[in-house]
Amino acid sequence: MKDALRSALELGVVVPAAVLCLLPMKEHLREKRKWMVYGSIPFLILWALLAGWVCAHNGWESNAMLPFLLLFAGAYVAVVDLPLEKSVSAFLGVCGVFACLTNLATAADAVLASGHRGTWFTLGAGLVFHAICWLFVLLAWHPATHGVRDFLTEREVPVTWHVFWVLPLSFIFLNVFIQPQDYATLYAGRMLMLYPLIVGCLLGLLLFCYFMFFHMAREMGKNMRLQRQNEFLQMQTAQYETLQNAIGETRQARHDLRHHFTAIHGLIEKEAWEELRNYVESARESIPGGELNLCDNSAADGVAGHYAVQFRREGISFDCLLDQPQKLPVAEMDVCVVLANLLENALEASRKLPRTLRHVALRGEIHGKSLVLIQVENTYGEQVKEEKGVFRSTKRPGNGIGLQSVRRIAEKNGGYYDFAYDGRVFRASVMLRGEEG
Repeated sequence: MKDALRSALELGVVVPAAVLCLLPMKEHLREKRKWMVYGSIPFLILWALLAGWVCAHNGWESNAMLPFLLLFAGAYVAVVDLPLEKSVSAFLGVCGVFACLTNLATAADAVLASGHRGTWFTLGAGLVFHAICWLFVLLAWHPATHGVRDFLTEREVPVTWHVFWVLPLSFIFLNVFIQPQDYATLYAGRMLMLYPLIVGCLLGLLLFCYFMFFHMAREMGKNMRLQRQNEFLQMQTAQYETLQNAIGETRQARHDLRHHFTAIHGLIEKEAWEELRNYVESARESIPGGELNLCDNSAADGVAGHYAVQFRREGISFDCLLDQPQKLPVAEMDVCVVLANLLENALEASRKLPRTLRHVALRGEIHGKSLVLIQVENTYGEQVKEEKGVFRSTKRPGNGIGLQSVRRIAEKNGGYYDFAYDGRVFRASVMLRGEEG
């Protein structure tokens, strides 16, 4: 009975290890498999008791239970909604730490036990083992639930996760290599003093490597995000300048209408009907077709008017209710870029449908003093390609830039975006929040 208790106590360290594995995963658990998480701790306690009894009855060492680690790793990957390289790296990272803690418990067992090592830790060493493991879990609680949890959501540094697993795996093998086969080697000279010091240094080095990897990857992700934002900003600036030029041309054309009417009036008085016909024809071709009367804000009106003309040319029915005042609570360029990207996507999607099925609806309004709400709905025919919240482009290989740009603008100042589709209608809803909001 005592041997079964000792073996169960040693195998029971899988419980704090499981807690440490799950701490950063609160936001990354699969909804349909959360029951596995809730039942994991009671299951592992039961497993430790049963496996401890089996090992004690057959005289097996703890290494006989190592194949179960593969089953636990598979269950962990199944409940975590993260790429394989991230979940495996997190699992191995915890295993690397607990390999060092196991060797510290070995040193404690060598102090408490006299003579050669038995099959299992002594009861006192088993309790020390659990105390060390749970103390480490408590110390790692805040970093795991804050820094690591946020870091797991990073999408900009996928390459680092493909090489991280080498670090904990190397320390696992190193700890297995230095683990004594019997305690006689520890009792020679000063080894009993040096061994825990060596293991402690290995644990400190491992944690330092984790810390350095975390900060290097965070900086790399930050630099990649800044680079991507700069690219988006350059693209948006160019797009905005193009729209402003179109708006300026339209304003100039409307201003020139007064001179056209003067010339037409003069030709009518002269009864120069042929010259009048030619003049009206040339003047009509020089006047842009867009009508800037969809809202009070001239920039947003210019964007919506530009695409209204495009929709008319392509035979796309267009419903527009755009209530944007002259002074917007958010950056005018952000509103124009969001409108342009959403309407451009709607135009591209509608072109691939029969004319009778083409429809686009635009709604835009101001809510309160700091919110701009924009919604664009359009029918579509091709299958929407989405992977982990990122939409793939239908015009070229790679991710769609337009919706990524909309997402980045919406996230500024705590805004909101939602892209929904049901096989027939694609709906993009965006909330832009001003700095005062």
